[in-house]
Amino acid sequence: MATAEAGVKYKGRTDLWVLLGQPGTQIAGVFTKNACPGAPVDWSRKALLEKTDGPRLVIVNSGTANVFAGQAGRDAVVETAQGAAACFEADASAIQLASTGVIGVALEASKLVDQFPEMTLHPDGWEAAARAIMTTDTHPKGATATAEIGDTTVTLNGIAKGSGMIAPDMATMLAYVATDAKLPQEILQELLNEQVGPTFNSITVDSDTSTSDTLLLMASGAAEHVEINQANAPELENFRKALHGILFDLSQQIIKDGEGISKFVTIVVTGAVSNPSAHRVGMSVANSPLVKTAIAGEDANWGRIVMAVGKAGEPADRDKLSIWIGPHVLAQGGQPAASYREEDGASYMKNAEIVIQLDLGLGTGTATVYTCDLTHSYIDINADYRS
Repeated sequence: MATAEAGVKYKGRTDLWVLLGQPGTQIAGVFTKNACPGAPVDWSRKALLEKTDGPRLVIVNSGTANVFAGQAGRDAVVETAQGAAACFEADASAIQLASTGVIGVALEASKLVDQFPEMTLHPDGWEAAARAIMTTDTHPKGATATAEIGDTTVTLNGIAKGSGMIAPDMATMLAYVATDAKLPQEILQELLNEQVGPTFNSITVDSDTSTSDTLLLMASGAAEHVEINQANAPELENFRKALHGILFDLSQQIIKDGEGISKFVTIVVTGAVSNPSAHRVGMSVANSPLVKTAIAGEDANWGRIVMAVGKAGEPADRDKLSIWIGPHVLAQGGQPAASYREEDGASYMKNAEIVIQLDLGLGTGTATVYTCDLTHSYIDINADYRS
């Protein structure tokens, strides 16, 4: 892999990352469900299904998202893929492309293509890659782990970017995980689909699902381990846990770097009619501007939490709802808890990490989601984003 300063938008910093997977590399991916995706997402969805005997390329730029840029944006994707294919001797139709940054500005593909011949690829460079794909992130995000498949140790490395427009639904959220495990694409895809729910799809900074969300899982096949033919093979259990750990770690880093964040918030929902229902209730609370601003103001305003539960569109019974903030029970049975003292809640809300627990009292459904508060800094960052 290698990085370069292409000058797409930023000056004096890297904004281009190229990853070259050796022939035989398998790639699984999930992409945004936003109905107005970027041209790179359209291209990459098709490229994911392309078969090739050559190397697999991943090309990512920051500075512009190349979204809602009309024919110019689509042409830029083709030009980038063809330029990379010619330089790195790859199949253009199988190249994964991603762009992140301002929406409504077409990518000047020539800025990337001109850099490709000058880029010297190295067998490592994850931190540099994580920096090159940043936009409003305050620091690069990476994670690494090892796992056993049979008697063989394999490695997983991952990077991610994202700080605002974060509410993945598979934001401008990009994440890439690579491993030397030898796994077919179908198994990689099944593992990724299984693990994205409790990780990236359980976080939200601001409720806005990006037009560019992309998560790729790549396997080079360099490791020599027992052959795996099913995703539920017992030999994969340790790998599955390691993959979950990597995705969970990266998703948590995104929330903890949320735009303008002053508090990291965990919301635990129990007693829902089902797990999906619990998840939707949790996300309703996590996305509520009133809840998020109350947390920023260190106000244990449980009334706003009740509101957010009730608007989720899921089964809820006011008179069975219980709410805790940290160790303190605020409400039970549809009314304020007799034991609750306002000074206890006020003291707890000063913490940098807040836990809100809700029990709906209706069933056995559970979910845990993660968010952050909403401060004036979020407004400052996004009011000036294009300029």
